[in-house]
This record gives sequence, structure tokens and C-alpha cells, in this order.
Amino acid sequence: MFEKIEIMKMASAMATHAAARQNAVAENIANADTPGYAARDLPAFEDLYRSEGSGALRATRSGHIDASATITTAPEVIASPGVTSPDGNSVSLEEDMVRSVEVKREHDLSLAIYRSSLNILRSSLGRG
Repeated sequence: MFEKIEIMKMASAMATHAAARQNAVAENIANADTPGYAARDLPAFEDLYRSEGSGALRATRSGHIDASATITTAPEVIASPGVTSPDGNSVSLEEDMVRSVEVKREHDLSLAIYRSSLNILRSSLGRG
């Protein structure tokens, strides 16, 4: 009965997404002085979650059969034309600091959702 609670799966997926996005932001900041480095970021969690919940099959690997839509879990290069430094680096420390704050808020939100859901479950079982 409680094996597959959708809200718990969603909170877990949101926390995983926040961790992967924080990793991408950290790589951007670490490579801020690397010539030719292209800044990367993940798509928004909302977009990934909507496409996942659409009911259509997804191909997460090229060998999957009969899946027309694909979902990206790896960081993508951020499209920012004309915002590169003279050495070809497209990292903006200011933008990555803002992304870092967004990631922290996303992670905090996922923990709050998980905690609230757990409290509701405990209350429903009479253990709250």
C-alpha cells in the first residue's frame, strides 16, 4: 500500500535533480578560468517532471525500443551567444552564484515536501 507513494518519489527525484544541478554549477565555477570551457546546466525540474509524467514512453538510452521522446539527465551546454570571454570561456560567476541559490531552494523544497508527507503518514498511522 505504501510502497509507491507518488509524492515521496517526486520529492526524491527533486532532491536528485538538485544534487546533479549543484554538481553542474560547481563544475562551471571550477572551470571559470579554463579557456574554451562552455558553461553547463540541467533543464528545470518542472520540465523534466512534466515530460516524465506525460504517459508517453521515453528513451533514456539509444537501445530502447519504441520510445519516441527522450529525457536528458546530463548537464547541457547553456546557450548564451556573445557572452564569452576573449579566451572562449562562457562561464559567468554571477549567473552561477544565482543558480547555486536556486539549487539550494530546490533542495530545501524537496526536503520540506518529504518531511510534510512523512508527518502526514505518521499522523494517519496514529504515530504523529
